[in-house]
Amino acid sequence: MNYLRFARVVKAPSCGTIGRSSIWIAALLSAAMLTGSARASEAITPSADARPMSAVELYLLYRDKTWTWPDGAGRFDDQERRFTARTGAGATTAWAQGRWVITNDGLLCLDADWHTLSGIYRNNSCFGHMRDHETIFQRKEPSGAWYVFKHAVPTKTDEFNKLVADNLVSSDLASIKSDLEDQKRLAGNKKPGKRTTQ
Repeated sequence: MNYLRFARVVKAPSCGTIGRSSIWIAALLSAAMLTGSARASEAITPSADARPMSAVELYLLYRDKTWTWPDGAGRFDDQERRFTARTGAGATTAWAQGRWVITNDGLLCLDADWHTLSGIYRNNSCFGHMRDHETIFQRKEPSGAWYVFKHAVPTKTDEFNKLVADNLVSSDLASIKSDLEDQKRLAGNKKPGKRTTQ
């Protein structure tokens, strides 16, 4: 494994910068990744012994994994650090393609174009990670509440358990793209491929 490439990844893109028209994309992504109201009630503060996870640790945690959500999933491919995702159904269907970026100060950032019925929106969402021995904490940056992502003795409810090796995104993307384009045509969207930059 080549760890030298991590030395170049030390500064994260700005986190959470979005325009008005893509606010719902950020909300959708946040809701999908931090599922359940239990997460909010588990808000804690990592101990003074906790430290930011390194880029190598984050790479090993997310590389070639799929993060499953209640209505979709996000895939972290090692090749070119490609990030793909699908979520929703019918009028709320969305898919994304972009990159995942990791830093030596514990950040995982998802920089992707989200394709929806109303257009294409760029979104950058970042998640902070701290480690206290074998316990991993996570939060949505810049101001989300910390919660235990993986307990030292893993529990069934750990969000970590939703990271699986199976690619649950790529096989569905072609049909999702086609269905979304059909919906756009039916809705009268004249330029379904037009991208909106925020």
